[in-house]
Amino acid sequence: MTTSSERAGVARAFAAARASGRAAFVPYVTAGHPSPAGMLEVLRMLAEEGADVIELGIPFSDPLADGPTVQKSSFAAIEQGADLPWTLSMLAEFRRESDTPVVLFTYLNPVIHHGLRRFLSDAAGAGADAVLLVDLPVGADAGIERAVDESALDLIRLIAPTTTPARVKDIARAARGFIYYVSRAGVTGAQADLSAGLAREVAEVRAVTDVPVAVGFGISTPEQAAAVARIADGVVVGSALVDALGRGGVDAARTYVRSLRAAIDAAARPGA
Repeated sequence: MTTSSERAGVARAFAAARASGRAAFVPYVTAGHPSPAGMLEVLRMLAEEGADVIELGIPFSDPLADGPTVQKSSFAAIEQGADLPWTLSMLAEFRRESDTPVVLFTYLNPVIHHGLRRFLSDAAGAGADAVLLVDLPVGADAGIERAVDESALDLIRLIAPTTTPARVKDIARAARGFIYYVSRAGVTGAQADLSAGLAREVAEVRAVTDVPVAVGFGISTPEQAAAVARIADGVVVGSALVDALGRGGVDAARTYVRSLRAAIDAAARPGA
C-alpha cells in the first residue's frame, strides 16, 4: 500500500500556503481547451502565476455535474481529439518542467473505460498527485475506493451544503489531500453572490477534520476569491477561468489569474 508520505504533494502545497498566512489558490482548467496544442502553455501559465494546486479536467461527453461553460469546454476539447490518454500524456510533459501538484478531475465512466487500476497507475506515472471522481460518493463502491487508497493518488472528496452532519464526518474521515466544499447546490458556474451561510458551513466542516477545506463552484471575481480566502484553506476557481481562456486565450487568462492570486494574498494580510 502507498503511504501518505509518498503522496503528500497536495497536502504539502496547502501546508505551505497556510505557513505563508494565506489560502491556497486552486484553478481548474479543462484538458485540451481552448486547444490541445496550447494546453501546455496554459498549465505553464498557471504555475508561473502562483497556482498552488491545479485541477485538470479530463474531457468527458456527459459531464452532468458541470455547468454550461465547463461542458462547452469539454465538448470542444473532445472534438479536437483530447481524451484521457491524451490528457495523461500532456500532463507527463508538463511534469517534466514543473512540480505544481495536479488533481485530475473526472467522472467514473472514462476511468472504468480505461481500466481502473491501469488508470491509477498511468495517472501516477504521468505525475498526477490526486484524483477527484465527481460521481463517486463515499461508500458508493468500496472496491474502487480501496483501489485508489492503495494507489499513489489522493482521492479528493466533495461535501455539499445539503450534506448532513453525520455524513460530513464520514466524508472527512475518508478525505485525503483536501476536501472540496461545494459553495452551493447545483452544477458548476459563475454566480453573482456567495451563500450567506458559507462561512458557518465551512467552519462546521473544519471543526471535524484537520484536512484542508477548499471552496469552489461559482467563485468568479477577485472579491469573491478574497472572501473565501478569509474563511477557507483554499479557493477553487473554474468556470470563470475556462470562460476567460475561451474568450481571450492565455493572455486574458493570465491577467484574470493574477487578479485572483493578488486578491487571495491580500485577504491574508492583517487588516486587509
